[in-house]
Amino acid sequence: MAQPATAQTAAPDIDPQAQLDEIVVTAQRRTESSQVVPLAIQTISGDAIAKAGYTDVTDLQYMAPGVQYDPTQGAAFQIRGVGTTSFDFSNAKSVSVVVDDVVMDGQRANGLIGMVDIASVDVLMGPQGTLFGKNATSGVIAVTTTRPKLGVTALRGSASYGEHQERILNATVNLPLGQYAALRVSGFDQAQDGFGRNVTLDRLVGSKHEYGGRARLYLEPSDSFNLTLSGDYAHHWDSSVRTPVADQPAGVTTILNALGVYPGPKNADTADSMFGEIETEEWGASARVNAKLGDHELTSITAYRHTLYNNNTPADLTPINLFAYLPYNLGTLDTDKVSQEVHLASPADKPITYLFGLFYNRLEAQQVQYQWGTLGTSPIPSAMLYTTTGAIGEAGNASRFDAVNETMAAFGQVQFNLSERFRVSLGGRYTHDNNSQGLDYVYLDPRPITGFSPVFIATSAPPVYRFGRAKGNNFSFRVAPEFQIADHAMLYASYSTGYKPKGIAFVGNKYAPYEDETVKAWEIGLKSEWFDRRLRFNIDLFRSDFKDFQATILTKVPDGLGGFILAQAIGNAGGLRSEGVEASIVARPTPSLTLSASGTYTRARFTDYVYNATTDYTDTRLPNSPDWSYAVAGDYEHPVSPGLTVRAHADYAWRSKYWTVVGQPDWSFVPAFGLANARLSFVTAGNRLEFGAYARNLFDTYFSTGYQLYGALGLLHYTSPNARRTAGVFANFNF
Repeated sequence: MAQPATAQTAAPDIDPQAQLDEIVVTAQRRTESSQVVPLAIQTISGDAIAKAGYTDVTDLQYMAPGVQYDPTQGAAFQIRGVGTTSFDFSNAKSVSVVVDDVVMDGQRANGLIGMVDIASVDVLMGPQGTLFGKNATSGVIAVTTTRPKLGVTALRGSASYGEHQERILNATVNLPLGQYAALRVSGFDQAQDGFGRNVTLDRLVGSKHEYGGRARLYLEPSDSFNLTLSGDYAHHWDSSVRTPVADQPAGVTTILNALGVYPGPKNADTADSMFGEIETEEWGASARVNAKLGDHELTSITAYRHTLYNNNTPADLTPINLFAYLPYNLGTLDTDKVSQEVHLASPADKPITYLFGLFYNRLEAQQVQYQWGTLGTSPIPSAMLYTTTGAIGEAGNASRFDAVNETMAAFGQVQFNLSERFRVSLGGRYTHDNNSQGLDYVYLDPRPITGFSPVFIATSAPPVYRFGRAKGNNFSFRVAPEFQIADHAMLYASYSTGYKPKGIAFVGNKYAPYEDETVKAWEIGLKSEWFDRRLRFNIDLFRSDFKDFQATILTKVPDGLGGFILAQAIGNAGGLRSEGVEASIVARPTPSLTLSASGTYTRARFTDYVYNATTDYTDTRLPNSPDWSYAVAGDYEHPVSPGLTVRAHADYAWRSKYWTVVGQPDWSFVPAFGLANARLSFVTAGNRLEFGAYARNLFDTYFSTGYQLYGALGLLHYTSPNARRTAGVFANFNF
């Protein structure tokens, strides 16, 4: 994994190839070395992502210790153990994914499908808001794609084929359009067959297929003005549905065993006669304008994003003519987002430097959800179906949620360069939020879905309030002194605050608003380089105290039969604390060999979390938060002949045990595990052609990604395509 370095002039007797590469970041919205930024940053180059063999933005969790991703409860990242895992539509994300300075805040969307033509990824740890348009209480994952290059005609691509029918194709072309413009277009298509099986339908479970592309037009008519127009489209499909683990009713277990499905901690099979699948479609456009006003630089970023998310996840486990629980379970979510950011930056070489900006963001979301079934009382077809998405006394059999999240903010930072060795940064952000959500009921004709016309029986009463609005204002700030204790060593400290707005949720038809969340964070660190930039060592200590943390909770939703289904809902925990230490070391002992290691210890615990005066989660660990995690990597590159070079790469990422549901360590427990990847290739002269072999999850390590206790269906879990070994061959070309 590539790490940042300070830009320096090599001594005449030092081979530049023996020094660590410099990687610049834009964590402070300026291009600068990460070694001079008073902030813990993990930087991953696009080349490092390709060598590890990962293809999705969610795979960054295996390359950046301290980063986790929860695919089951709202699909969101966590940093330092803290993140939002909620299905509520008015809830903001704790970790912002920012792609080319555009905040990707659509619910159930990560904003990036396919990791093609990536320049770098910067993981900014801790609260971020004084320099980014969208406030983030846990961190920012900033992805930078490669900018079009003026005067360059280039074509590069990659093709690979591996086990389980894994096939990955991508290509990028850079075309000059006269002297002042360039166009860069990239596309990808990647797929892999699943390792589970639906024995009833004879289809694979856990398969995925993704495709899409991006186009960027860069115009630079003068040194004082440039414009970048970007557009992208991507489509994701997978059949990674939940499969049985334990505690199914005896009759269900008997049916499953007779069909060849045996529930267990490694089971990926099911016998459901309804096929589960998830589909995501994302597309958008943006315009970035840079203009020099004297010695200042004005930047404007205008963006539009659309997301379609279809979550078709039936819950029966067996053929519905033998046992049916919730065979018809589909949610269709549409989001539309517009945003505008403008900021003004001073020159970087002055005693006082600054950046000030304004930000506006409006996200509209609408989801229609139906959940119909017999809840185990009879097989399908049935004259009667329970609807958990209807309401008693209402004509509708499906729920419709309409949410609007609107944010306006002013932000900025001033840096005082008090001497050659001492600097202080002061940042601030004022935010106004206006979030609203409404719940209504619609009637969907069941015949095209079920094939028959049942009578629907709702399981719960309608909400007392069907619409709510939550407004809030907040001022967050950051103070960060830094001291250059030596030419290649810098000490820094920071104190920052953060904020997430309040919102409106509906849980089991109940109106359930929740309060805003705030955080106070401390950090102290050292960034250093040694032995003529052949070794780099960075370390930091951190602590974040959250108040009224917006946490997921287990709540009981009536099933219409006098029982309950445990559902995840959003609510406020009184407080939590995340504290620990992060460190990284990178060494280049020879020009051909680079070694790196990074790790984190994070203790993330609720300090005050009493729910309904009956359940006390105080001092319990946050879900999806291992105490320990680390990653090590090695790269070797050496010529074997005048026209041929050998390249070898290996990496290993490990995390300690954790659980995936708050307060439920017994049945949502994930044991410690590690993933190893390897890659060996040969490269022709001029880097024109590279061919070789790869192995992902070399030791075939199995793990689960999430658990659910789903009423009478018992304990279920999700699995990942990364939870098995995949080996194959690849070829890259570059002209």
